[in-house]
Amino acid sequence: MFGFGKSKQVVGLDIGSSSVKAVELRQIGKDIEVSKLGIEPLAPEILVDGAIVDTGQVSNSIAKIFSENKIKTKNVATAVSGHSVIVKKLSLQPMTEEELEGNIPLEAAQHIPFDIGEVNLAYEILETPADSPVMDVLLVAVKKDKILNYTNVITLAGRVPVIVDIDAFALQNVYEYNYEPPPEATVALLNLGASIMNINIVRGRTPLFTRDVSVGGNQYTDTLQKELDLGFDEAETLKSGTTLPGISEDARMPVIKSVSEIIVLEIQRTFDFFRATAGGEQIQKLYLAGGTAKVFGLADLMKQELGIPVEQLNPFRRIKHEETGPMGELVAANGPRLAVAVGLALRSFEDL
Repeated sequence: MFGFGKSKQVVGLDIGSSSVKAVELRQIGKDIEVSKLGIEPLAPEILVDGAIVDTGQVSNSIAKIFSENKIKTKNVATAVSGHSVIVKKLSLQPMTEEELEGNIPLEAAQHIPFDIGEVNLAYEILETPADSPVMDVLLVAVKKDKILNYTNVITLAGRVPVIVDIDAFALQNVYEYNYEPPPEATVALLNLGASIMNINIVRGRTPLFTRDVSVGGNQYTDTLQKELDLGFDEAETLKSGTTLPGISEDARMPVIKSVSEIIVLEIQRTFDFFRATAGGEQIQKLYLAGGTAKVFGLADLMKQELGIPVEQLNPFRRIKHEETGPMGELVAANGPRLAVAVGLALRSFEDL
């Protein structure tokens, strides 16, 4: 598990382009279960290109989630993604951890397209074969102003940001815990949000390749509005699969499919690049998460075009929760959408 900050009991807080999601987990015996859960929608344009534009609105939404769901825990783990986040796998000459710590800024300067003084750096030594002539290190750099953009809004809401993770790695956390992958399983984890798609290709528990792409569910909404002359709320309704009077399936489906094809093309490009640089590594399966995971026909198109099995990632596969009542309804309606928040909340249990 990865991130900037120290692990302790935390609430996983996913600040997305269309909503804020909060998840608190607790351990009962050997089981982990959901103790608190909430989602608060955000108005359009409050987040733009992954940056929080209206800090007041977002902090109010965070405070509202904690208040309405009676979440007492102050410490928060959140995550960032987008152009201000750089993830690189480095193959270095073997060295001690002390030597590596001293060399990281120098190595980062060669691979990060930002001034090193403007970023926070984190790294993790990856598993390599015992006879390997190199050591693989995962390097992450995030612009300091990006981190401050998120931590300031959390502080403004009266909470304490103790961990800043990466969306792609929070997704990996939730996959590892729920699916207990065998070491040889190479899969793609895809979090498709409103404005950004996070792709993380992993073998077992080792990340091989990550990429953030600026496409997401907003493109469905924007295209439906433009092509069918609709308002925002009407387009959102159609995107979710609900019909509207006067809008036929023959009118809706070609628009939905055209956007799905753009998204699948970006995934295909990423996979092609990965295969070209990973020595013939083959992706065996794709797990799909995020609020856009449930768009009608998208998973089927991925399966058809990518030629691999596609499954919606279930962040509650091994995590117990109330099956009925408000929590049960929230989980049933929003399962894949809560994956990053659950992955962040799992930071409370680093030794599992």
